[in-house]
Amino acid sequence: MLRSVLWIVIVSLSLGSALAADAPAETLSLFDGKSLHGWTVENQAQIVVEDELLVLKGGNGWLRSDFQYTNFVWHVEWKALQAEKYDAGLYIRTPAEGMPFPKNGYQINLLQDKEGNIGNLPGAASTGLVKRGEWNAFDITVVGDTVALAINGKPAYKAAGLKNARGYIGIQCEVPLGGQYQFRNLQIQELGFTPLFNGKDLAGWEGAEAAAELCWKAVDGVIQCTGAKGPWLRTAKEYDDFTLRYEYQVSPGGNSGIYVRVPKDGNHHRKDATEPAAGFEVQVIDDAAPEYKALKDYQYSASVYDISGATPRVCKPAGEWNSMEITCKGQQVTVQHNGKTVVHITAETHPLLALRSTRGFLGLQNHSTKVLFRNLRVGPAE
Repeated sequence: MLRSVLWIVIVSLSLGSALAADAPAETLSLFDGKSLHGWTVENQAQIVVEDELLVLKGGNGWLRSDFQYTNFVWHVEWKALQAEKYDAGLYIRTPAEGMPFPKNGYQINLLQDKEGNIGNLPGAASTGLVKRGEWNAFDITVVGDTVALAINGKPAYKAAGLKNARGYIGIQCEVPLGGQYQFRNLQIQELGFTPLFNGKDLAGWEGAEAAAELCWKAVDGVIQCTGAKGPWLRTAKEYDDFTLRYEYQVSPGGNSGIYVRVPKDGNHHRKDATEPAAGFEVQVIDDAAPEYKALKDYQYSASVYDISGATPRVCKPAGEWNSMEITCKGQQVTVQHNGKTVVHITAETHPLLALRSTRGFLGLQNHSTKVLFRNLRVGPAE
């Protein structure tokens, strides 16, 4: 494994010198061994979790990541359960559209005798590195228009010519003709993204006007709002254009939010130009709680508070993890929630957005309920 890691680092540096100047990318798990959190099953695929393994059980379709990716290193371990004529695939920078499989993307084959090859990318081919009937490890590095693959720790190829600048990653499920597969240890490094939480303490964050420890703590890789009264949690630095990715979990009746581009006092309300400068809030709340059944549309989870409601509403039940992405480009705001785009607004479509600042702090709201956050990271506005 050490040889594979060293080769990936060398390839990553050679593929993108600008990215090499950034801090080392954080490695995130894409599979918790218990659920399909972070993924969306598309079309007729039957995909389950068994014995802490992700299993392609039946049907034709694919498993799509909640987030889209530009530059990344993706580690995947896979095993075909059919001895001969097995067939599946891994998708990179692929659009969501297509039936039963996505179109106009790139598939790294798991087809017998073509394992690792990308059919529509010249030079993306190799032979002899796969262990038939055993677990195999793929390390896929994508930077700019180039993809490099290591198979079981050995360089397979490096090929240029990717035309899609961004897209989903995924796993093809083609069981009727290609048999079942198992997957484990799915991990990704999002090159160009910086973690906002080190998993151990609240370094890089501060309580607004009071000590953060009154109601915030870091426990087992999670930032927890305990539900006690106290301040909101503010980043130590300000941001203008960015993509923020994170996961959250609410308790029953939980209520919180993400402050975006707010001033130091946290103001996120502004109805006209005579009022003080303000950012905005992206809502985090237990949509299904009985006490919230009569909220305004812009008060449900993933909505831009006061400005735009989230459509569709895809909040998971209290106690389950949700994924969310907020992208700000000037006065254009996009929110993705559990793999779906639920808000896409501009100052032209929503004039109240023109009243909000385009630079400020990020923050986690304390609404005196228990809420958990993890895997917070910030990257370019893509």
